Amino acid sequence: MAESKNPNPMQDIERRFPQIKPLMNNSEAYYESSRCLFCYNAPCMLACPTSIDIPLFIRQINNGNLTGAAKTIYQSNYLGNTCGKVCPTEVLCEGACVFTKVNIKALEIGRLQNFATDNAITTHQKFFETPESNGKSVAVIGAGPAGISCACELRSAGYTVDIYEAKNNPSGLALHGVAPYKITNREALMEVEFLREQFGFNIFYNKRIVTKEELDALDARYDAVFLGIGLGNSAEIKIKGEEKLNCVGATEFIEQIKTCPVEKPMAKKVIVLGGGNTAMDAASESARLGAEKVIVAYRRAKSEMKAYYFEYDLAQVTGVEGLFNVAPIEIMGKNEVAGVKFIRTETVDGKLRNIPGSEFVLECGLVIKATGQLKQTSVIAKVKGIDMDEIGRISVNLETGQTGNPKYFAGGDAVNGGAEVVNATAAGKLAGKGIQEFLSKSGQ
Repeated sequence: MAESKNPNPMQDIERRFPQIKPLMNNSEAYYESSRCLFCYNAPCMLACPTSIDIPLFIRQINNGNLTGAAKTIYQSNYLGNTCGKVCPTEVLCEGACVFTKVNIKALEIGRLQNFATDNAITTHQKFFETPESNGKSVAVIGAGPAGISCACELRSAGYTVDIYEAKNNPSGLALHGVAPYKITNREALMEVEFLREQFGFNIFYNKRIVTKEELDALDARYDAVFLGIGLGNSAEIKIKGEEKLNCVGATEFIEQIKTCPVEKPMAKKVIVLGGGNTAMDAASESARLGAEKVIVAYRRAKSEMKAYYFEYDLAQVTGVEGLFNVAPIEIMGKNEVAGVKFIRTETVDGKLRNIPGSEFVLECGLVIKATGQLKQTSVIAKVKGIDMDEIGRISVNLETGQTGNPKYFAGGDAVNGGAEVVNATAAGKLAGKGIQEFLSKSGQ
């Protein structure tokens, strides 16, 4: 009997998405850690946004001190396990590895990091002892990487921390928006629970804070507020037919695959609009879920894609095709998607323009829009004194995370407009330190 292409049960999802960074065994970790040169002023460490002492934790792994290795990681990066899985190590720590200068395969730093931290999580090791309450409390809006990291930093100094999360699970995009072949739901949730046991912060789920009354209530109750609200739903591309069935946003598509698999078969032909990393994830997932033809369509040249080269390579391995210098102008079909009408583009004097008379139609049964996410400007605007830049990002002091309203701090995608999990983690920790400094100086 032919294998069903329906991705219904969660175990089928996990089978179709084997991890691209599988967990090392003891022998693999020992021999890989033996390759490290333990560089002085190590470039890998300088390339890490959270400044993990990479040579130290790798030496500790090689010496059999897994507890020490995990502690070294978590002291710098509270989401050490998640970042070991989802970080673009190819362009960060591993990309800076000295071996790459002489055309030798970079050390697998991400997998070694995951090896040490996974051991700590599964054996319930205790690294941090939080002091008694100092009588001050902070509200954190959003249980994503920035919010979790901020909470850990604050709890380590004795602050009471309550996290308000809109969804019924934590981890933000690490759980809801990262492709399942990079990290499983189980791994993401286990690390947050591990941290909650370490630090004792509170998380209140299904608590979406959006109204002025809700924000005012937090303002009155807490000594400071951290905004880790991330980004909103996928942005509209504002073309005819966008409202048709089976025209979906990429982040919503990925979230559904990870948390509530669809019960109908994957469309035979899928077109993904966009050229970023999220587009590559959505395309690769579609192919792995049984689509016979998947095309990533981007309005500029291949060389201008925002996606990392290895993300595009990964998508191509699954059979994804690239179509460049094409712009969508209409989603075709009666009630459901039947295809996309494109027009070819070219760059003239540095400006992108459409080529008249070059329109054509490609048939498909699913269109995935990976053309960015909305900023949560309506929420931000309800807090007096918080400024935004011209594209809706929260303006903060980059050294403290403090906004124009001194009681409010922010970090993560709401500030940077959409970056990596490790950047959000670093920003949350920085803001946690900034909040401590503010409250200690203000006498609140």
